[in-house]
Amino acid sequence: MSKSIILAKPIDLSKGFTDFFDSIGLTGSGLVTKGIAAVIGVIAIRMLLQIPNNPKQALRNGSMGIGVLFVAVILAMYGADLFSTVTDSGA
Repeated sequence: MSKSIILAKPIDLSKGFTDFFDSIGLTGSGLVTKGIAAVIGVIAIRMLLQIPNNPKQALRNGSMGIGVLFVAVILAMYGADLFSTVTDSGA
């Protein structure tokens, strides 16, 4: 009565991490830029959570935290494209 539905085609992952990262669409440089963006994002969140009680200092630290968070988001979205133009040997 019930017919099996194939949700995804089988993928050969015999080459290990290379096949795995190709299957999720990340290259080595893409993985590194996502990791760097994640670390910068954690630093930005920490900066936002440690805002002092002084209003002037809080405004300065908050705006710096939001700026760092913006850089992390841009790096996560476009980092692989930005770094691929720099590291391309062109030979």
